[in-house]
Amino acid sequence: MPDDRLIVALDVPNALAGLELAGKLGDTVTFYKIGLGMLTGGGLALANELKQDHGKRIFLDMKLFDIGATVEAAVRGLAQFDLDFLTVHGDPHVVRAAKEGAAGSDLKILAVTILTSLERSDLDEALIRDGDIPDLVTERAGRAFEAGADGVISSPNEAALIRALPESAGRLIVTPGVRPAGSDLGDQKRVATPANAIRNGVDHIVVGRPVWKAPNPRAAAQAIVSEMQSPQAVQPNA
Repeated sequence: MPDDRLIVALDVPNALAGLELAGKLGDTVTFYKIGLGMLTGGGLALANELKQDHGKRIFLDMKLFDIGATVEAAVRGLAQFDLDFLTVHGDPHVVRAAKEGAAGSDLKILAVTILTSLERSDLDEALIRDGDIPDLVTERAGRAFEAGADGVISSPNEAALIRALPESAGRLIVTPGVRPAGSDLGDQKRVATPANAIRNGVDHIVVGRPVWKAPNPRAAAQAIVSEMQSPQAVQPNA
């Protein structure tokens, strides 16, 4: 059975390749992420076709960051495409502007905390203040929720800490950095298996390369769904 907790990242070169992959996955996958890498390859057209013609849910991963007026205008324009999720950076002024732009639509604004490809040494290089990554992620998540975010993006390793925040009630936690056991980590540094991510309180996991690089993408997606629905993924006391 399909499970929309799995979001497959269409990190392929262009819209034609995206449609081809979606065709291979068929009804196994109901939710797709389209990111910046696809934007110049027909990403918005692909999003519209998958949504309108194939009934899929769409997560547009733009990670918007700018002054408030620009973010608000950009989100207002994107909200016309009947998308489901949109990412912005988790700075409170950005989140507030994005929520203004999404007003009147069903578009959910997800705030990025700290990218799952980063570790403490990367934050030091970027002059990000001292502190352990889990603490910084949790603090950014709380501030994003206070600013009105519908959810946050974090690694699965911080999901349980975020879910424990009082502000997280009714909000979404969406995690990239999810890899089935034995998968190549690629550029991800803070990872977990699908079962561990769900057990930690995640609402949706985002998986790209382990699906689209697999010899049989459909079977790879089905295996992830099966793991998400296994007893190992059940939250304690759920």
